[in-house]
Amino acid sequence: MSSLSQNHCILVLSLILTLCTFHVISRRLPEACTSERHEKWMAQYGKVYKDAAEKEKRFQIFINNVQFIESFNAAGDKTFNLSVNRFADLHNEEFTALLTNGQKKPHGVETVTETSFRYDSVSVTDIPATMDWRKRGAVTPIKDQGGCGSCWAFSAVAAVEGIHQITTGKLVSLSEQELVDCVKGDSEGCNGGYMEDAFDFIAKKGGIESETHYPYKDNNKTCKVKNETHGVARINGYERVPANSEKALLKAVAHQPVSVYVDSARAAFQFYSSGIFTEKCGTIRDHSVTVVGYGKARGGGKYWLVKNSWGTQWGEKGYMRMKRDIRAKEGLCGIAMYALYPTA
Repeated sequence: MSSLSQNHCILVLSLILTLCTFHVISRRLPEACTSERHEKWMAQYGKVYKDAAEKEKRFQIFINNVQFIESFNAAGDKTFNLSVNRFADLHNEEFTALLTNGQKKPHGVETVTETSFRYDSVSVTDIPATMDWRKRGAVTPIKDQGGCGSCWAFSAVAAVEGIHQITTGKLVSLSEQELVDCVKGDSEGCNGGYMEDAFDFIAKKGGIESETHYPYKDNNKTCKVKNETHGVARINGYERVPANSEKALLKAVAHQPVSVYVDSARAAFQFYSSGIFTEKCGTIRDHSVTVVGYGKARGGGKYWLVKNSWGTQWGEKGYMRMKRDIRAKEGLCGIAMYALYPTA
């Protein structure tokens, strides 16, 4: 073989090796970048796994969730965005089981007998065009239920904090832990519960303790309430908003924060970060939140202002704006199906 031919063969072989090496590196590069991103995410949220196998499992879930979030945002066809938050290493099924009411249904939801609705005679034209109870001093800072399925307690407490401030002028952070520990019956603390049970407990006891006096522990504990202790905020009971009517819900929210059940079993709900949430969802109503206002965005989209209990790093600093006035009578994610408010 001539020297020229040998040089040609060497050059071709070198090119092949270079291309192969580049191909291998290019395949490893995204995984390496994602691995580094996962490590930074773990450090940011203080995540520690029990062993290498668990870490690898969570890493793969993290990769899938990141791909879903980035693809969703890149499509640019929604009125809201998603972000990689502290739930990014959880399957949506795990997330739903951990932080929501699971498959619990509101008491008697299929055969609801409507109670009196004190705002029934209010005209929609007479209420404010927008409402934000935060600006009126009736909403405490965003709280975090942690790994406890106590959303029901946080929703009820937020509504009681609201009506207490409206009637007394005093905004007091109240105790979710008291409800988790002391409300019995169908409610099971960190395993899910009902706002109705919470309101009944507070009314019958004669009040609820402050968060300072009875702090949150992110777990089921022994009830520390004594019979003679009444608490710092009282209610008389609760009423239901007429079912399947966003107009009725609007009337109620114009006067006070309202507890609602919603269907949160969607990855888009899990990773929501900003904008008006418009994702199609069902009516399972597996999560409890509090509607603390309503409004209209610059682009014309109407929304409900929802206070959640997943910390300030979820959503819009702990809040979500959900699309209002949709065609379905039950409202987006069933928000208008079963709403309650405490009475004072």
